[in-house]
Amino acid sequence: MIQFLIDLVKNEVLMSAALSWALAQIIKTIIHLITTKKFVPERLIGSGGMPSCHSAAVCALVTSLIINEGVGSYLVAIAGLLAIVVMYDATGVRRETGNQAKVLNEFIDLFKKNGSEISNDDRLKEFVGHSPLQVLCGAILGICFALLYCLAIVR
Repeated sequence: MIQFLIDLVKNEVLMSAALSWALAQIIKTIIHLITTKKFVPERLIGSGGMPSCHSAAVCALVTSLIINEGVGSYLVAIAGLLAIVVMYDATGVRRETGNQAKVLNEFIDLFKKNGSEISNDDRLKEFVGHSPLQVLCGAILGICFALLYCLAIVR
C-alpha cells in the first residue's frame, strides 16, 4: 500500500494535472474574495469562475505527457482530444446551463415576492461554465504549471 502511494506521488503526469487543478481552485477563490469581498468556501471546490480549473488540469495533463512521452504518443493524442472536449464543453453547454440557471433563479425570486413559499435550497447553481477568457487563462495556467513542475521542480 505504501509503495502504491509513493508511486502515485511520483507520477509527474498525475501530479502536474492534480496540482494545477488545486492551484486554479485557490486562485479562483482568491479572485472571488477580492471581487466580492466575501470568502465563499464553495469556491475552493466549485465549478465556474476565473480561471477554469478543468482547463488547467487537462492542459497540464497534455503538457506533462508531451514532456514525458513525446508529441507522437497515442497518450498525448487521447489527452489532447479530451482537453478539447472539456474546454469546448466549459464554454458551451456548461456556460449556457449557468445562464439558464440565472434566469430561472430570477423567476424564483419573482415567485417569492408574490408570496409563494420557495426556499433558498430551490435556487439553481449559476457558477457552472466558463467564459472563453476563463478557459484560456486556465489553459495557460495548466501549461505553465506543467512546464515548471516537470522540467524544473521534479528533475
